[in-house]
Amino acid sequence: MRLKKYTDYALRVLIFTASKQEGELANKKEISQVFHISENHLGKIIHELNKLELIETLRGRSGGIRLAKTPADINIGQVVRAMEDDFHLLECFHCATNYCVITPACRLKGVLHEALRAFLSVLDKYTLEDLLTNKQELRELMGLK
Repeated sequence: MRLKKYTDYALRVLIFTASKQEGELANKKEISQVFHISENHLGKIIHELNKLELIETLRGRSGGIRLAKTPADINIGQVVRAMEDDFHLLECFHCATNYCVITPACRLKGVLHEALRAFLSVLDKYTLEDLLTNKQELRELMGLK
């Protein structure tokens, strides 16, 4: 199982934003510089996270982004499900495009489906807060004072 960069970057945006001091806003340019991600790409991710009501965007000269929920209320499994649009691990996971001749007798799909459920189940056990137990170390690595 491999997550898209889009999902990876979304999780980084959430970690970065949650690592800011209380009342301090994050901004797209700052995140772009820290993680070496294009601002245009980040804009799409920030827009999606805003639509999911995980972050709030504040416009204007002193605007930026902040979490819309507490880190304890942001479940990592839910974020991954929302950001990933394709959990079809094999051709046979998608009925419309499945042309594999062994599908009726193949047990691989069931095994991989079980593995995917286990993968998501582990992610469901964690919140953004769990990823911030070393917040000071994260802040230092991201260049936050």
